[in-house]
Amino acid sequence: MISCPDLLADLQKLLVKLQDDLRARCAERPKVEAPVRAQYDSARAAKRTAEAYESWREAQFTQAAVAWILCCVFIRFLEDNGLLGDTAYLSGPGPRLALARDQHTLYFRQRPTESDREYLYHVFRTIRRLPGLAALFHDTHNPVWHLGLSGDGAQLLLEFWQKLSAEAGQNLEHAPLVHDFTDPDLDTRFLGDLYQDLSEDAKKRFALLQTPLFIEEFILDRTLTPAIETFG
Repeated sequence: MISCPDLLADLQKLLVKLQDDLRARCAERPKVEAPVRAQYDSARAAKRTAEAYESWREAQFTQAAVAWILCCVFIRFLEDNGLLGDTAYLSGPGPRLALARDQHTLYFRQRPTESDREYLYHVFRTIRRLPGLAALFHDTHNPVWHLGLSGDGAQLLLEFWQKLSAEAGQNLEHAPLVHDFTDPDLDTRFLGDLYQDLSEDAKKRFALLQTPLFIEEFILDRTLTPAIETFG
């Protein structure tokens, strides 16, 4: 089951490391930073921002790092709850962890010169072919495609999902993961909470507040419910 407080605390620590990774990669590789600078110049020319470039860029690092994390969280939820069938790409409880590691091994047998960044991109492209998921992993709208982690940063992210709890012992096939997303009710509200709470800076900048349940119910009671009653 999902332990939301523990997951949030651990992901907030990971977020800082991924932000550092993105910052370092831009500093080391002018070709990586060039599109970021171009995006800033465009926003500045269109008067969408008056911030200094360095301050604006930090927000992009945060937004991209959050996107990398949440894409993986979404996939982990699908994996742990059997929504990908018998396939696993990142991790999973019980035998799914071994399946995910096998997928990783097979990928690099065919592409030995690539890094875990390319592996995660491969996973995202595979997942977005499923019904209803194209928009979530869209090339234009999702920041992961515009600001890529380094190979080491992607490895850090991948290893996070495969970390076993202290009581794992030697029986890896049935070892408990630190973060298990199994939920018989398939409740995804925790995703909105994560999006809201992962970064305090992003929360303030973009006014990230999940709609309260009583408002959701109010809207659905006056829209979806009458529509179902009318049209079936």
